[in-house]
Amino acid sequence: MKKIAFILFLTLGTVAANAQELKWYTNVNDAMVVSQKTKKPMFLFFTGSDWCGWCMRLQKEVFKTPEFAKWAEKNVILVELDYPRKAQDEATKQQNAQLAATFGIKGYPTVWFADAEKTKDGKVNFKALGSSGYLAGGPATWLENANAILASRKK
Repeated sequence: MKKIAFILFLTLGTVAANAQELKWYTNVNDAMVVSQKTKKPMFLFFTGSDWCGWCMRLQKEVFKTPEFAKWAEKNVILVELDYPRKAQDEATKQQNAQLAATFGIKGYPTVWFADAEKTKDGKVNFKALGSSGYLAGGPATWLENANAILASRKK
């Protein structure tokens, strides 16, 4: 009986943990489609996932918290634009380099909030709403700043 209860506990724990996983897009075109359908802005996270200490710290202190997960589900479409030292496919590398140039990325981590639309000729127009980076103070401080940026969208 104890074995069955233990197995049930592990199974439910795994299901609950997976339910809290956020969807991070890596293809900006896919994210743009979802953004337009849901009327939520894109959350463009420019990161060096395998070498940037501040990026890892922002992930740990904010992006991997239940408070952020709840906020993100309600407010944004998450897009991770990674610049790793490890190998990366050429299409992703090109897309990310182009977006870094478009948004004038000078350091990591940088988060841009933006709306986007495709023009008739297939080009993408971004409407930048505002940006942020690492902020000390955990999820409450970071989300307060993010909400202030998103408030400008509603005006």
